[in-house]
Amino acid sequence: MEQQKQKFDLHIASEKDFQFAEAICLEMEESAKARGTGIAKRSPDYIRMKMAEGKAVIALTESGEWAGFCYIETWSHGEYVANSGLIVKPTLRKSGLAKMIKRKIFQLSRDTYPNAKIFGLTTGLAVMKINSELGYEPVTYSELTQDEAFWAGCKSCINYEILMSKERKNCMCTAMLYDPKDHYEPEETKRYFDENEKGFERLFRFKEWKLLQPFLKKSDKSAKSLKTVLSSFFNF
Repeated sequence: MEQQKQKFDLHIASEKDFQFAEAICLEMEESAKARGTGIAKRSPDYIRMKMAEGKAVIALTESGEWAGFCYIETWSHGEYVANSGLIVKPTLRKSGLAKMIKRKIFQLSRDTYPNAKIFGLTTGLAVMKINSELGYEPVTYSELTQDEAFWAGCKSCINYEILMSKERKNCMCTAMLYDPKDHYEPEETKRYFDENEKGFERLFRFKEWKLLQPFLKKSDKSAKSLKTVLSSFFNF
């Protein structure tokens, strides 16, 4: 309970935060292993570069320890922006910090690249919920940047073979997009997520079953029915 009342120093990262880069990278990797999912690995030097460019948000505790982090990446000559690498220290999760960081990095993205489409890939309902509260919508991979540099960044992900086997049309992650020129209001996207949360949860489980067990021959009628409904949208 006390954790929820903790105050954080949430700010745009700079050279003053370089000391936290290695710890942040390590926690990103450990978190991915714990979830059993993959992320594109980033080096401490890459994190420091984002800090130096003013394209990252970091949260510190009152005692000056790092608590959370996220950074901005741009693709297709600034047409697309991704808020990547969201991480919160394990002991501080469920404190509301992830939502605070997402809101801060989203606003930084909007201020820095006002005309860019902001997108994200996630394997978790928690991040999907936060994105929905900001106005993101679930989309197919075809609506994301087709910049080869972006997809090359997925090579270090443990699910890269799945991505390529699906011709970059689908993977374990769910794609979400905020288009400043054509979007629903955050109240609408939040309501849509709340009304369909259980469906999204089933979707994550179905994607795991479908993509990780390609040679599984037996399936019940409900799974077949779900596949029929979702196949056109998620390209199974």
